Amino acid sequence: MNFSDFNFESSLNEGLDAMGFDKPTPIQEFAIPVIQQGKDLIACAQTGTGKTAAFILPILNKMAKEGQTGLNTLILAPTRELAIQIDQQIQGFAYFLGVSSIPVYGGGDGIAWEQQKKAMEVGAEIIVATPGRLIALLAGGKINFDKLEHLIMDEADRMLDMGFSEDILKIVNYLPKDRQTILFSATMPPKIRQFSKQLLNNPEEISLAIGKTAANVTQGVYLVYESQKEALVRSILTKKDYEAVIIFASTKEKVKNLYKLLKKDFDIEAFHSDLEQVEREIIMSRFKNKSLKILIGTDIISRGIDVVGIELVINYDTPNDPEDYVHRVGRTARADSNGEAITFVSDKDQYKLSRIEQMIGMEIEKFPLPEGFESGPEYKSKSHHPEKSGDFKGKKSFSKNSKKKKNFKPRDNQNPVSKEKPTVKSSEPKQETRPPREKTVDSNKEKSTPFGKRTNVID
Repeated sequence: MNFSDFNFESSLNEGLDAMGFDKPTPIQEFAIPVIQQGKDLIACAQTGTGKTAAFILPILNKMAKEGQTGLNTLILAPTRELAIQIDQQIQGFAYFLGVSSIPVYGGGDGIAWEQQKKAMEVGAEIIVATPGRLIALLAGGKINFDKLEHLIMDEADRMLDMGFSEDILKIVNYLPKDRQTILFSATMPPKIRQFSKQLLNNPEEISLAIGKTAANVTQGVYLVYESQKEALVRSILTKKDYEAVIIFASTKEKVKNLYKLLKKDFDIEAFHSDLEQVEREIIMSRFKNKSLKILIGTDIISRGIDVVGIELVINYDTPNDPEDYVHRVGRTARADSNGEAITFVSDKDQYKLSRIEQMIGMEIEKFPLPEGFESGPEYKSKSHHPEKSGDFKGKKSFSKNSKKKKNFKPRDNQNPVSKEKPTVKSSEPKQETRPPREKTVDSNKEKSTPFGKRTNVID
């Protein structure tokens, strides 16, 4: 399938050609026709699968075809970095269309705040905003949504995790009820489905199997003690001259400390929320244009940041959530390139490794420590959480006789590894309690893509 099959306007095709777009990715192939039909949509797809183009291209095409003016589309994103990135992509796609977009986000100075308010008064067809800053602008009466036709929520799961659900509902109260609503999420836990019922009308569903890492990523694990981590990361960074590396640490404090330890010997910068917005933009710009080789950060840079050419990802700390591992590793091996992902696993974090391996459906190779290092902790193939194995030494008791909270329900595995091909679900007008009708997938129409197997949908 080619983009020409979507019958886009020639002016939009010019933008696609200029940006080097040829064939749609699976999420684009499935989502664009649904959006073109004006239907509400829930789509589950990871960062790096081309989801921004999937939701913005059909909307830009409609605007070009109908010659619409005025505020037409609102896109909500969890972070300023993602909002900026989406806005930049829109500018590229819409270069020949005469459509304008405005990024609206917090974290800037008073000048940035005034610039955003002025831009709202001048007007644009598309607003890309973080919920918190948009709420502040709405309170000042700076935006008129009377002609708005599309609401898009990108990385909805992350917005809910960050506590934006109430802000989103407040924003929706300002919008026309007859809009088209599109929700993209990297995961699909029950809370997302419940939340979507308040916002979407008989949505179609598209789900690309999550929990898989790209086949062209070489993954490995070092079993280490905490005291060995700094020396090991130095060893890795000096062994090979990598062009672009991301190091993930568990906390902002660890990011700062590791940066202080490494900055004298490596071309490195720390990326965290304490930086001014201008500083963050400069650092990210340097990293994208390859004038900065190494970036240290938390999971804030594991999703929503699209940088091509990252050769190595180092998990200095094992991610708490298996899904975070997938997102971190997904920073490398993009655009059909190869990459490496190395994870440091301490003795107390081996249970996290077990959960990661279960989710991605494979055992990650355990590398021996380099020559000169003392032995790390012994690998326990069936490691369990210390709280559940009785080894936890915190303040609270987790013995069998401990009293459980009233109405306590253990957290279930919301995102098991999917063994199925990408699926598309569709719902006809009917009672909300009935499950949506599934479209069948032709398993004989598969071919390899950078995102795994691509499956065409048939009715």
